[in-house]
Amino acid sequence: MTRTLRSWISLGIFAVLAHAVPVFAQDGKKPGVDFIHDVVPILRNQCGKCHTNGVSKGDFAMDTRASLLRSESVVPGKSGESDLVDRIVSDEKDFKMPPEGARLTAKEVETLKAWVDAGVPWEESFSFRQGSYEPPLRPRAVTLPPSQPGFEHPIDRIVKAYWDKNRVSPPPVSDDVSFARRVSMDLVGLLPAPAEIDKFVKDTDPAKRALLIRKILDDRKAYADHWLTFWNDLLRNDYRGTGFIDGGRKQIVKWLYSALLENKPYDRFVHELISPPTPESEGFVYGIQWRGRVNASQVREVQFAQNVGQVFFGANLKCASCHDSFVDKWKLEDAYGLAAIVSDQPIEINRCDNPTGKMAQAKFLFPELGTIDAAAPKAERLRQTADLIVHKENGRFRRTIVNRIWHRMMGHGLVHPVDAMGTPPWSEDLLDYLSNYLADQGDDLKSLMSHIATSRAYQSVASPHSENVSPDDYVFLGPELKRMTAEQWVDALWTITGTGPEKPFAAVTLPERTTDSPAAGPKVRAALMDCDPLQRSLGRPNREQVVTSRPEILTTLEALDMSNGKPVSDLLRAGAEKILERNPGKSTAELTSWLFRAALSREPSADERATSAEILTDKPTADTLADLLWVVVMVPEFQLIR
Repeated sequence: MTRTLRSWISLGIFAVLAHAVPVFAQDGKKPGVDFIHDVVPILRNQCGKCHTNGVSKGDFAMDTRASLLRSESVVPGKSGESDLVDRIVSDEKDFKMPPEGARLTAKEVETLKAWVDAGVPWEESFSFRQGSYEPPLRPRAVTLPPSQPGFEHPIDRIVKAYWDKNRVSPPPVSDDVSFARRVSMDLVGLLPAPAEIDKFVKDTDPAKRALLIRKILDDRKAYADHWLTFWNDLLRNDYRGTGFIDGGRKQIVKWLYSALLENKPYDRFVHELISPPTPESEGFVYGIQWRGRVNASQVREVQFAQNVGQVFFGANLKCASCHDSFVDKWKLEDAYGLAAIVSDQPIEINRCDNPTGKMAQAKFLFPELGTIDAAAPKAERLRQTADLIVHKENGRFRRTIVNRIWHRMMGHGLVHPVDAMGTPPWSEDLLDYLSNYLADQGDDLKSLMSHIATSRAYQSVASPHSENVSPDDYVFLGPELKRMTAEQWVDALWTITGTGPEKPFAAVTLPERTTDSPAAGPKVRAALMDCDPLQRSLGRPNREQVVTSRPEILTTLEALDMSNGKPVSDLLRAGAEKILERNPGKSTAELTSWLFRAALSREPSADERATSAEILTDKPTADTLADLLWVVVMVPEFQLIR
């Protein structure tokens, strides 16, 4: 199969993937377009009276990106085909917008055109609707609804009551193979071993799913390897890059990996990040020292405020680092109050990079929980801050991590997007119940994951993402399809082909894997390796910024990289050689069966056997097997976690 043919086939496959997981880019700051600072003031001043905050004259509402796109007044990427642009430049009395008052200036028109041409970028947590919701700070007790047959699990009791209220028919429970594959990928990021699938399917124990969940989570190495990716993204931890050469940044991987291996309770985990007991965990607190002069909102102290607010509270302090936020309630003094906690010297408040002459006073985001002694040494200020963050009465702290874990396992947050914890959850009772459960379990994240995975809600058949649905309109229908992360995809290839590396790039000591682990897996996982071009293409970020969710969007460039790209071709060819070396003398039919079971956890169909036979021929070679391997790992069934 030629590379050109592969590229055309892959584009078709990726079109299917895109249809299965419809998404859109929502980066709030495309090059040359600043949605919050440039676009929002224009829309609010010129269009807000008639088309925001619940008002939708002419069926045109723009409270959210979703409602704006539903109106079909804007065609992302095509300002020349957008009704909104036609109206703001028109002079026709009954067509022009706004219908009365001053017209938009030429500069404002060009700004909106550029915004539309950039794809209508939108700050995820932003809405023009002035909501009255104020999330509770302290934990809230939840009374569980009565159980119903098949919905006895506490999570399912809440979800069933929600479904009844919203007239939703519960989705069917997934079959054993789909469940085993999904739970293994979600909890440890690995494909289940074919022999373990067979064993699980034949097991008649009614408790076998709960037992499998526990067995998977007991594989401490597989768990640490997988969740290292999650925490590296959140904590901006990487193995090399900006700041590492000149000491302006410090990795925390040795501490982090050890914490995951021992399943350190979440409250202790965060306390040691904020108030480091040893230098091994202080990299998060001190952030990145950027070279040269930077904007006042990018200095290390303000990075601390932004990162703590985003990671542990789902609060956007980035806008509030320049001025009072346009997005939510946070003020400039809130961001600088946190920044002052970690500062070695008095820090002056800057508004839009201009000094105000006012010095920041160290204070916590939620002063009702306690105060920070601004006169205390920095180490003591950090200890006091850590105490307040993990305080048992700080419900926002546990709700935020519960929401992140739910999002990773279910494909959509209880609060969505996950960094907008000031917005209403689709089920406040479920969010609070799970937060209380986490606290009752001693902040054991594995217990939380197990509790979610044992619910019928999690074990239901997954469905595609709902396209262009705003938080106000979202209805939970069950788990959603998710794409493999870059690390999961590479690990899967290494697992199937046996081509993984022998030594990690990250400075960690690898423990032995549990011998009876139900998941297959390479000795060294992709999360422990430096980011290569293949992983970068698949969406692994550089970690100079906090990353709380990977993009689901599928690009043509990615399709071409995975079809024509040399890294993929080299990996497939080396993998094919390794497979043939480990399976000498196997026939075409045997190799086909082996590959489908290893990659898709099932036997091939008759049509798939026939197609595979055409590709492999009677005498499989490394080239023909590489082609078949490529076909199998490109299909949505392989790339989607169902």
